[in-house]
Amino acid sequence: MPGAIYAEGLVKTFGDVRALDGVDLDVPEGTVLGMLGPNGAGKTTAVRVLTTLLQPDRGKAVVAGIDVLAHPDKVRRSIGLSGQFAAVDEYLTGRENLIMVGQLYQMSGRDAKRRAAELLERFHLGDAADRTAKTYSGGMRRRLDLAAALVVSPPVMFMDEPTTGLDPRNRQGLWDVIQELVAGGTTLLLTTQYLEEADRLAHDICVVDHGKVIARGTSDQLKARTGGERVEVVVHAPEHLTVADEVLRGFGKGEGTVEPHTRKLTIPVTGGAKLLAEVIRELDLRGVEIDDIGLRRPTLDDVFISLTGHAAETADGNGSGAGAADAGPGDAGSVGKQKKRGKAGAAADAPDADVTSDKEGVK
Repeated sequence: MPGAIYAEGLVKTFGDVRALDGVDLDVPEGTVLGMLGPNGAGKTTAVRVLTTLLQPDRGKAVVAGIDVLAHPDKVRRSIGLSGQFAAVDEYLTGRENLIMVGQLYQMSGRDAKRRAAELLERFHLGDAADRTAKTYSGGMRRRLDLAAALVVSPPVMFMDEPTTGLDPRNRQGLWDVIQELVAGGTTLLLTTQYLEEADRLAHDICVVDHGKVIARGTSDQLKARTGGERVEVVVHAPEHLTVADEVLRGFGKGEGTVEPHTRKLTIPVTGGAKLLAEVIRELDLRGVEIDDIGLRRPTLDDVFISLTGHAAETADGNGSGAGAADAGPGDAGSVGKQKKRGKAGAAADAPDADVTSDKEGVK
């Protein structure tokens, strides 16, 4: 039986660019799927298809048990969406923005006000609740946007790089909110370039590149594909690199690396902490003075590099900018308007033509 979010063979092209090239997804109810990939991999395009903002050229998508192509209006009633860019009405106060979203979802005025007050406190916006959004900082707007996506506690949530622009404290706060949602049964598809975020929140992770899912599994499963443990050593002086390299090769189970400019050596090993103690003893016997030594497992960053050929780009600053696969004809300026429709459009019951015509500015 398909999960709460299901996709089979999704294809989407923009001219010569194949943004999605046969994407398959299956997210069980009450779990988090972390979608990782470099800029332009197709992550945002996949989210836009699954949230009815964009029609695929081919393929099937089912969200909350509803066919996305056949019944987009019903899908919108069952989802929440927070896109890459904050989409709030800057001429309304923070409180008015949330009440408006609640009323678009056909909540009563009393319930919309109560929910708005709860979310303003939850996202540390209580003191600024009655200020117009245009006076908010970028991080405050982002938090208000995320609060709007949670007004009706939908059973299925899509968050496209949700912590972009948040400081560490607010990022941690959002992680706590996400964990509470999932504990309550919400299903979440989360795109992110913060590898720590995926490692902490996601039950499963899929890596997308050039419009294809190139790997999927738990964090531990993906790390296991990259290799086992590694010993890392930083020697005190450059002249010790040669001797240290000889020592490590005697314990290694594969090719090691030497970085002269940082005086760091790395080599894959097996044997755990016991072997590390032996390495330290041998280095001491050979007269190699070390500044640092450790045994580490592969990180998701290692996985990302091994699968895509380069490190993940950070989402700070303009790290959420799109590459080829996540950019369609037009500019990004209309994305916010489209995304707002994704959050509130469920109640508006916009005709299908209004949704599928949103192809300008596809991100």
